[in-house]
Amino acid sequence: MKTIKVLSLFAFSALLFVSCGEKKKEVKEEATEAVEAVEAVVEEVAPNIVAVAAGNDNFTTLVAAVQAAGLVETLSGTGPFTVFAPTNDAFAKLPAGTVESLLTPESKDALTGILTYHVVAGKFEAAAVIEAINANDGKFTVETVQGGSIDLSLKDGNVMLTDAKGGMATVVIADVAASNGVIHALDTVLMPE
Repeated sequence: MKTIKVLSLFAFSALLFVSCGEKKKEVKEEATEAVEAVEAVVEEVAPNIVAVAAGNDNFTTLVAAVQAAGLVETLSGTGPFTVFAPTNDAFAKLPAGTVESLLTPESKDALTGILTYHVVAGKFEAAAVIEAINANDGKFTVETVQGGSIDLSLKDGNVMLTDAKGGMATVVIADVAASNGVIHALDTVLMPE
């Protein structure tokens, strides 16, 4: 009889233990689902590259150029993209009348080429860029969406970009986050071949 009581007590304890374990598993699964739902909402709410640029007064010329080139939908897509974005001051360095000329319908192909030359497929935050430069003896070459390449290097702690024509730009603001990538602001417009 005593053995039956002891066995019954063990059976009840095991049942209680399994029941508690199942409850913990259910709670953990529910918590995981809740976190995933919140992450999905945050991702939907986070602005994409075009929206981030449009919300920043330093990129009004870039936004106008993206619209004129018909690239809004592309740069609003899933990505991820890394955009080396010239600021308004960078566009102002171009010869007088260049920006106005590029924004005309007749220059759409040239404008598209210039803008896509500033875009790289993938998300490359500043730390990854610097690591790649250091791992490649001080120079890291990336292929742009336009098809050309840009050389990345470091000078006085700043990330420098050298375009196909030998022009140089400096990253003046790094790691501006967007839902579909990252933006690094440049002080100079890069030019493809």
